[in-house]
Amino acid sequence: MSVRILWQATAAEWGKLWSVRSTWWCLAGAFALMVLAAVTLGGASVTDALRAAEDGGPPAAPVVASEAAVSATIFAQFALVALAMLTITAEYASGSVRVTLQAVPVRGVMLAAKALVLAPVMAVAGVLSGAVATAAVHALLSIDVFGGLSVLPPGEVARDLLGVGVFFALVSVLTLGAGAALRSAAGTLTVVFLLLLGLPLMLLMTGSPVAVAASLRMPLFAGLAFMGSTDNLTGGPLPYSAGEGLAWLVAWTAAALAAGHAVLRRRDA
Repeated sequence: MSVRILWQATAAEWGKLWSVRSTWWCLAGAFALMVLAAVTLGGASVTDALRAAEDGGPPAAPVVASEAAVSATIFAQFALVALAMLTITAEYASGSVRVTLQAVPVRGVMLAAKALVLAPVMAVAGVLSGAVATAAVHALLSIDVFGGLSVLPPGEVARDLLGVGVFFALVSVLTLGAGAALRSAAGTLTVVFLLLLGLPLMLLMTGSPVAVAASLRMPLFAGLAFMGSTDNLTGGPLPYSAGEGLAWLVAWTAAALAAGHAVLRRRDA
């Protein structure tokens, strides 16, 4: 019975997600941000390498185009954060959450249904936007002015694109949990922005070993470690494995969902 109710709730959430214009606008924004950021970051990194070579440094090495797409997730993630946030906070703003909870009175099932819709949609959006961004970077860096340094090794590209998809899926579910706990679009956006970017950067800038270690294990840097990014605001590879990065990201996501579920159970709509 519970599986049937979850399936029906998931189908209803799928219909709600695609019935509003904000879904399409947020996805379009994510694609645009991925491409623009990836092209900018890829072009800048190759330009710096070419200038260093001209000044007597080592020859510029080939660049895997998908690495720029991985780095671009720092910026593109917020378009999908906005979409994930709206799937829950818009219902509280309009009062329609009462109808949702009357239809699905088990609040954990309602939250699980939203997560089961968000995660695959965001994963596909991450893979597709990463692929478009990778193609754009490869096209740009293949021209003579950039030395034709772009390469597309299939194994590395596939790993990078799958990593982007997993990262976007988990960050979106994390945002869903925060939205369920906070119930306010402004509050959710503020808290998630601070968690993903503001607080990690502030801790990083302190230079304190304890603060830096904490910063590097917050969701953004954990995700970048999982994706193997070297252009990640820290000046080099992150000091732990991709598996540990994924574990930290999953832990943050689970904590946000647990907080959202706890608030849903204790407070009326």
